[in-house]
Amino acid sequence: MSKKFNLFSISLLIIYFLAGIFLSLNTGISHDEYHEQLNWEVNLNSVKDFFSSGSYDNLLNYRDRYHGIGFNILSQPFQYLIKDLVKIYLDINEYGSILISKHIVIFILFFISGLFFYSICMIFFKDKRFALLSLFIFLLYPYLFGHSHFNPKDIPFLSFWIICTYFIFKIIQKIFDEKKISIKLIFFLSLSTSILISIRIVGLLILLQYLIFLIVYLENKNKSFIKFINLYKKNFLAFFFFVILFTYLMNPIFWHNPQEILNSVKWMSKYQQDICTVTLGNCMKSLNLPSSYYFIWLFFKLPIFIILGFILFPLIEKKLSNNILNKIFVYSLSISIFLILILFIIFDVSIYDEIRHIMFLIPLIFLISLNNLFLLNKKVSSYLGVVVVIFFIFENFSLNPYQYTWMNSFSKFYNINKNFEVDYWGLSNKNLYKSINRHSLENRSNKKSCVYGDLYSKVFLENLDFECFKQYSQLDSAKDRPFYVVKNLRNFKRSDPKNCSLIKMESYKYSFSNQKIKVGSSWYCD
Repeated sequence: MSKKFNLFSISLLIIYFLAGIFLSLNTGISHDEYHEQLNWEVNLNSVKDFFSSGSYDNLLNYRDRYHGIGFNILSQPFQYLIKDLVKIYLDINEYGSILISKHIVIFILFFISGLFFYSICMIFFKDKRFALLSLFIFLLYPYLFGHSHFNPKDIPFLSFWIICTYFIFKIIQKIFDEKKISIKLIFFLSLSTSILISIRIVGLLILLQYLIFLIVYLENKNKSFIKFINLYKKNFLAFFFFVILFTYLMNPIFWHNPQEILNSVKWMSKYQQDICTVTLGNCMKSLNLPSSYYFIWLFFKLPIFIILGFILFPLIEKKLSNNILNKIFVYSLSISIFLILILFIIFDVSIYDEIRHIMFLIPLIFLISLNNLFLLNKKVSSYLGVVVVIFFIFENFSLNPYQYTWMNSFSKFYNINKNFEVDYWGLSNKNLYKSINRHSLENRSNKKSCVYGDLYSKVFLENLDFECFKQYSQLDSAKDRPFYVVKNLRNFKRSDPKNCSLIKMESYKYSFSNQKIKVGSSWYCD
């Protein structure tokens, strides 16, 4: 039975993996992908200039200079290795193939982080079947599954946060069992921590999570902090040495002046992007967010199953006392979540596009919720978990390729188009640009037209005979017709182009719902 179960589990994971690769290849290009590729190119050229002439001006004057290259060091070689195959498969230009090649790397990293998530679940539950069920709930959760097909920052950040959490779990477990901590474990914790920090400087908050784990452990074991530090001082020194070294290497801006790390913290905490995120019908500006913003979006984005598990915490508190190690883990994760959210609110951190900037907290919430449900009633939770997995599969099919816009059933009581952000990253541009291709080929006289839309998506315009490509914002000054227009969600707030014919309205429906979600449109203006 065990062998059959293992074979079945491996088969499901292989199917999931292949499906994810396929979907990531066929997902559109988001706004940030262009910027992430530019960030890599600027840093790479600056490193070359640094070693050849000592010049650093290019990077010092670059707007996003505090974004490191840790993940790009891993992804770029793979991107260039497969870009030609992607180019042939999708029939796009080389630059587009480089961007979409990264989709595969992002998904593979997310999948690997899922395996670390499973390993944490095994530490929690010591039950292979429920751990595997938890893994599929996590991997198939439409919101994360959708982001894993393209998101170049938030998914890598989330993935390495999970990996870091796994390594601190293992270290605390070894300390609890009074076993020696290997240098290999310290090394991998340091490396994953450094990559995390290089993706976003807010990754420094993982150090706070480590500290909370340590304090909760010492509190539950009635051990002295000073004595503990003295006992493991070599491990601490090794950890900080590797973290400082790797963080320095992965952030070329620090090579100019190591004190730049202080500037990076200030810059990231007050990142000047005043973006409107439609929340319950209100335009909430990123530079003036109410504290309710976080909790509203978590309420609508988290699966109801997970929300239920999280709020049932008081019912399992006594059961936690029977397993001190489990108690240490649950309390540490819970305190970490609430403290990080409080810090974001207190320091008025600029976030936008629903909750993608705190996406890294979601796996921690999942772990706590699933553990609570497991302790409360394993059998009932398992049955509910299977239902959730089946439901997620239906939702993923229904929403594709807009899984990242997923919201729970509470949202269905609202007009989603009017009350929430959906395709804020413009993935609909792929299908909309392709509709322009078809229209242009059917009307050959239109091939000299201009196209107004998002320039980063023009790689999907197979017909390269268009006279010009311009940003949608330039449409107001457009005088010479004919031209094409592509409106994505961000531009929905503007009126439709005048005296133009609609080519395509891109929309989708949730499973078990009749509500049509509009995400973009393409127009021909004769």
